[in-house]
Amino acid sequence: MADDLTRRQLLEAAAVAAVATPLLGAVSEAAGVVPGFFTAAELKLVDELTEMIIPTDDHSPGARAAKVAAYIDARLAEAFDKDVRTRWRAGLQAIDAAAKAAHGHAFMQCTADERLAILTKIAEGEGNPQTPIDRFFVELKERTVNGYYSSEIGIHKEMEYKGNTLQEEYSGIDVSK
Repeated sequence: MADDLTRRQLLEAAAVAAVATPLLGAVSEAAGVVPGFFTAAELKLVDELTEMIIPTDDHSPGARAAKVAAYIDARLAEAFDKDVRTRWRAGLQAIDAAAKAAHGHAFMQCTADERLAILTKIAEGEGNPQTPIDRFFVELKERTVNGYYSSEIGIHKEMEYKGNTLQEEYSGIDVSK
């Protein structure tokens, strides 16, 4: 088929694709179409939570740049265990409930300082999770770390992985001791 196209037809097709691609993205964003498991509001909340757990700093971009929320969304969308998805929805609702109890509105309507205070309070139970929100935070953090450190940003920018190259010093564990 490519042999049958004239140069003019090929240029026309390229121009249509160049114009249509950004428009399709804008339409799906404007319509709130979010592929996968989360609703648009839930995905925004997870994106904010993951960025708070692994924020952008002077050394490397954070979880938002690494698209960790999309990673978690994709893993939950393909999960066979309905309990996992139920726990995530309940966990996100619990975070909103904690925000409403503390500040009178949902987590995403809180100020940055209010959000940090809520997440800090929730994280206090991480070492010995007793409540559903404690256990949810542990899972949120685990998935955030897994998503981040399996991304190009986490591997190459944060960890500065160079691939299979000669290292001057061995950085592993010395088992001879």
